[in-house]
Amino acid sequence: MTTKNGSEKVSSPVSRISVSLPPDLLAGLDSMVESRGYDSRSQAIGEMVNYQLAEHKRSLGNEVMAGTLTLLYNRATRSLQGRLADIQYQYVAEVISSLHVHLTEDQMLEVILVQGPATTLQAITHEMLGLRGVITGRLHLLAAVIPPLHAPAAG
Repeated sequence: MTTKNGSEKVSSPVSRISVSLPPDLLAGLDSMVESRGYDSRSQAIGEMVNYQLAEHKRSLGNEVMAGTLTLLYNRATRSLQGRLADIQYQYVAEVISSLHVHLTEDQMLEVILVQGPATTLQAITHEMLGLRGVITGRLHLLAAVIPPLHAPAAG
């Protein structure tokens, strides 16, 4: 079977559920399905459930999750870039990679790929957002885990 975009659809076991919605909510769902190009209502609802499950796991605190921490900051703030780098080094086990982009002469956008217990990732975020010169930021976590970069040595 192929999808609307022509790619092959891989079938996997699914469970069928029934959901009752008021007419206005159903109309909103159908509008979103069409505008985002979903193949079906089920696909859209599945994405929403995945998002809410990730939020739930994040709120539990100890679940290992992967995600991004996005920061917008003033690069002209004295010592800010060094302090951000120090925090990333302090949490070297959780910080996988980072990318920064010069937006204007003084504004930087930095995206940091992170993985670890949700509480630790939230602590990193709060520490960075609390620095003078950081304009705004957001942690976005997914209920996913990045494969280990190095396999443990066979013993």
